Amino acid sequence: MSIPRRLSDAAGMFAPLIGAGPGLGTLVAEVALRPVEDSDLDALFEQMRDPESVWMAAFTVEDPDDRTAFDVHMAKVRTSPEVTTRAVTADGRLVGSVASFVIEGNTEVTYWIDRSFWGQGFAGRALALLLESVPVRPLFARVASDNVRSLKVLQKAGFAITGTEISFANGRNMEIEETILRLDEPAKTAPSDVSSRERRTY
Repeated sequence: MSIPRRLSDAAGMFAPLIGAGPGLGTLVAEVALRPVEDSDLDALFEQMRDPESVWMAAFTVEDPDDRTAFDVHMAKVRTSPEVTTRAVTADGRLVGSVASFVIEGNTEVTYWIDRSFWGQGFAGRALALLLESVPVRPLFARVASDNVRSLKVLQKAGFAITGTEISFANGRNMEIEETILRLDEPAKTAPSDVSSRERRTY
């Protein structure tokens, strides 16, 4: 079984897993997923170009400030049958995005949460909801090895570490260690405080 390689910058903007720090947090808001709308794009672009978030995510596009490339990418993934990309909302407010995508025949997951909402449990809840809607197994994820909070989010969702590799990280302009994870278990029901209405917003 081959481990899916990281997307190139041209395919871009899916690689990072960001938004769990500085703590895993306690969720108090109602989290839901919905299709990405045109009105979300400005906010998502700003989230994905935030310097601290880019550094933490590490494996980002080469130029997070390139709005033209961002718009082209989003137009492509919003219509691709191999991509499930969703806006993450908390009490109706946009707080980030979560997605799955196919690369070299394998399906990988990713998320990005606005830095102002880190530590509130949104990443874990969004991932749980996504896993309910994506029946494919195995699923893969990749994360900078020093992104401890995102590693915990993935492991809590059932992902197991399968290995590491050294890869060039645009967000840090250097090679760093990347952890590879795999999920083989079937989708679990989202935590009990997630309503059925939320699960139908895909």
